[in-house]
Amino acid sequence: MKIIIFDAGVIINFAMNGLLEEFRGLKKIFGGKFLITKEVSDEIISKPMTIKRFKLEALKIKNLLDEKILEMPSAVGIEDAKISKMTNEIKNKANNVFYGKGNAIQIIHSGEASCMALSFLLNEKKMDNVISVDERTTRMLGEKPENLSIFLQKKLHTEIEMREENLNLLSKFKFIRSTELMYIAYKKGIVKLKNHNVLDAILYALKLNGCSISDEEINEIERMG
Repeated sequence: MKIIIFDAGVIINFAMNGLLEEFRGLKKIFGGKFLITKEVSDEIISKPMTIKRFKLEALKIKNLLDEKILEMPSAVGIEDAKISKMTNEIKNKANNVFYGKGNAIQIIHSGEASCMALSFLLNEKKMDNVISVDERTTRMLGEKPENLSIFLQKKLHTEIEMREENLNLLSKFKFIRSTELMYIAYKKGIVKLKNHNVLDAILYALKLNGCSISDEEINEIERMG
């Protein structure tokens, strides 16, 4: 079974840019599960439902759960309690990798950590999965922590100490961004808006609403398109 685990930022980005129908279309052709954790559900549904400014988007996202476009981990036999326990372990490891001036630097929050926790548990069950996350530091932590160390050093203007013993648990994940998912939607004809500028418009809309992608990467995707 193929599985994509979604972080809150990706779903919110799709909702803010009016791309939920394209998201539904992706699910139809995927042939697997789109999962979110309880922590992510709280971020994109439960909490926004209490704020009038975000309530409409939260209702639209809730519909994705009602329609089983998005599903909870119980759909693949994984309990929330197991995810919560692993989330705390991953968060503790991740937030004790980088130190500046002797202080641990917080890298990830509960939402991102819960996605990694679910991925870890799926890997144990030999279930093919990828995490969809737009946030740069989470992806760099899992893929190229040495680059994250350089990034933090530049951002914080201080020497960074990296404790590599905490990285073992964090190097077993695969990631995909919202931009890459919408490129697939575009290539598969799921995007109904027809204009030669539509791919560029979608990619930059996602970038400007939180997807960490460079102009050079967007140009490369457009050349592939």
